[in-house]
Amino acid sequence: MEKTFKVTSDTGIHARPATALVNASNKFKSGVFAESKGKKVTMKSILGVLSLGLEENDILTLSAEGEDAAEAIAALEEIMVKEGLGELHA
Repeated sequence: MEKTFKVTSDTGIHARPATALVNASNKFKSGVFAESKGKKVTMKSILGVLSLGLEENDILTLSAEGEDAAEAIAALEEIMVKEGLGELHA
């Protein structure tokens, strides 16, 4: 299961929002991943997420594999949208 977002925050995804995403990802048993600019990292590592260097208008694909994948993606989507980090991208 995956969803793609366009980063809308003018500061990109830096330490504070990245921490919120990582903390949410760690609540799930599923493997949760982020992919952008040809690089794929686990969403359960703050260093991995920050290494993507996400800036405004970047495209970010979040994916999850496992028994609670749908719930993990829904939780991350809520954070992305509610915190003004990104919007769903077709």
